[in-house]
Amino acid sequence: MCAKTTKYHTHDISYDALLNGNKQFVADTLKEDPDYFTKLASGQQPPVLWIGCADSRVPANQITNTNPGEIFVHRNIANMVIHSDMNMLSVLDYAVNVLKVKHVIVTGHYGCGGVIAAMSHKQFGLIDNWLRHIKDVYRLHSSELDAIENEEQRADRLVELNVVENVYNLCKTSIVQNAWKNEQTLSVHGWVYSLKTGFIKDLKVSRTNGDDISGVFKFE
Repeated sequence: MCAKTTKYHTHDISYDALLNGNKQFVADTLKEDPDYFTKLASGQQPPVLWIGCADSRVPANQITNTNPGEIFVHRNIANMVIHSDMNMLSVLDYAVNVLKVKHVIVTGHYGCGGVIAAMSHKQFGLIDNWLRHIKDVYRLHSSELDAIENEEQRADRLVELNVVENVYNLCKTSIVQNAWKNEQTLSVHGWVYSLKTGFIKDLKVSRTNGDDISGVFKFE
């Protein structure tokens, strides 16, 4: 069954419309493949874990033209990998150690509201504590970022650097390091999606081992 391209709706969607949409989805799917849900319910073996932004415009399956069951997904504000986030770590642990995914992809997107908010000096409430991690990324790369005069371009570059740092944060986890230590096939990647073009940019920061992890973060 091929993934379908859906029309982007700008109008409000009612509660009942969601339920009616589900019924239509089931009818259309069964018409194409009567055994689709039976096969889907038999289990999952996705080769990919996607760590993406919670932004509603960046659905993993649609933008990669894949189907349900092919990508295991974790999403949060600005696609963060934070060492104290038990939600993310639980997903990562299950994906790597139970599902045995072969790829973990951190996917950011240009125009990310979380990144833009982190660049400002405004207070937004509870989320300020989350955005502080993005501010730390800015601090690490402040010389490069401060040299970019155009604000949109600076934000786009911070989106990229945020992905790079979170790829590195994945490599710091004992979960990923133990997988590599046990010679499990696992690659970590960093992508950025463009809402304006629909294309994904591979940042070319893929890692297949922990050789370049700073010594203090390495586990024995």
